Amino acid sequence: MSPETSYAKFGDLSPSRRLGQFTWVALMCLLAWDFSGLDNTVMHWIAEDSSFNLRNNWWLKEILHTRAKQLAIVVYVGLLAMVWWPLGPLRQLTRLQRTEIMVGITLSLITISTLKRFSLTSCPWELQGFGGAATYVSHWNWGMGDGGAGHCFPGGHVSSALGFTALALPWLGSGLTAQRQIGRRILLGVLAMGLVLGLTQTLRGAHYPSHTLWTGFICWAVAFANHLGFGWLAHLRQKRIRSTL
Repeated sequence: MSPETSYAKFGDLSPSRRLGQFTWVALMCLLAWDFSGLDNTVMHWIAEDSSFNLRNNWWLKEILHTRAKQLAIVVYVGLLAMVWWPLGPLRQLTRLQRTEIMVGITLSLITISTLKRFSLTSCPWELQGFGGAATYVSHWNWGMGDGGAGHCFPGGHVSSALGFTALALPWLGSGLTAQRQIGRRILLGVLAMGLVLGLTQTLRGAHYPSHTLWTGFICWAVAFANHLGFGWLAHLRQKRIRSTL
């Protein structure tokens, strides 16, 4: 049986246009949060006696941090295997689309890891206001150290969930309404897991809310660009096949 889901026709921009509009709305909301100054407000609200008492909470640290990261690795390996041996809903996709998913996830994780490596922004629990030695410096001030260890922006742990946004895009980019509904359910599931993991790190004092939000947006933007690239490749392949008939 042939796969039920395929890329929308190259000339049909409506699915891509909707996804592009969603991207711009998400970016505007994120920038509004960033410039509101609510990051510090939230962290001071969470901290008790100028420290994060949940930093070493067993459920947050061992289950929702360490075990969740290990589970993400298992899911990643499983999805990689299903590029060749698909199960469940992934059987609806072509191999090119399953490859798109894995490339999108991998690129998202690499992007977040690379940005963290070069970032000088330290975690909230390192700030003087919370018992550390660092001073607050906005993550917009690239190249300006804050006296802490840095490498805390964007959120790395939450990418264990949000890095999988690429999983939804073959369905979201489909020309079929039913398939786009599947894509929305997958995306909501990924975002829900991202919310849980992001909240975990915020409660522990490891990340501002904006760190999680930026991780989500970056992963989405990378996955969306990857989806457009694979859609173009699919168009070229179909064009080449038609030319040989």
